[in-house]
Amino acid sequence: MDNQEVAGRIRQLMRELNVKQLEFAEKIGIDASNLSKYLNGKMPVSEAFVNKIVVNLGVSKRWLEQGGGSPFESVVAAASPAVAVPAITMTSGAIESAERSTAHGTPVYDIDVTAGALPRARMFSDELIIGYINLPQLDARDRIVTVSGDSMAPVIRSGDMVAIRETPNKDLIFWGQIYVVLTENFRLVKYMRRHPDPSMVILRSENPNYDDIDLPRRDILDLLLVHDIIRFDRRL
Repeated sequence: MDNQEVAGRIRQLMRELNVKQLEFAEKIGIDASNLSKYLNGKMPVSEAFVNKIVVNLGVSKRWLEQGGGSPFESVVAAASPAVAVPAITMTSGAIESAERSTAHGTPVYDIDVTAGALPRARMFSDELIIGYINLPQLDARDRIVTVSGDSMAPVIRSGDMVAIRETPNKDLIFWGQIYVVLTENFRLVKYMRRHPDPSMVILRSENPNYDDIDLPRRDILDLLLVHDIIRFDRRL
């Protein structure tokens, strides 16, 4: 494995995904200064570093190490295990009303992201904000919405809320993560799994009573990554 060639392919990957070094480092879970050392040849490329890119970005290991094939060539879906999403339990009164002038934090929207026919353009309009949750582990850039149904139970229960974030590049999928998937005909909260056909994805439920869904990538209108699960305990 040639360090300079691997570094060159990583730079190519960042250009294709349209991400800067800092964002790339965050996505694969390493310190940005260490990424810079790998790219500048100050630190030898390790197997662990390569595996982080392969697992977190769904990149072909053969392409990354040897340059053969393409960056996102097909691999088996089992190579992308489900990724645990942090769950936060709160009191029912933890949402600060949007009517309070001092309210701030992550906005909470009066929508069920998996139900209804609200147009995508209006889903996150300011008029639908009912309050804010202010916690250090939540990001103000996220949006908090309700999820109904039991397809993701017990990880996400019907009535739980989730903090979601826009995915600017639909080609950059973190395999094994939970996404809100929007198409012309439906909205689903599912694990995104790699499909043997690179033009397709697999949508997988946590509840084993639900079958996998094979979905063409071209049918995906929007992807929103689930960062946190929020549930309310009325006993607290």
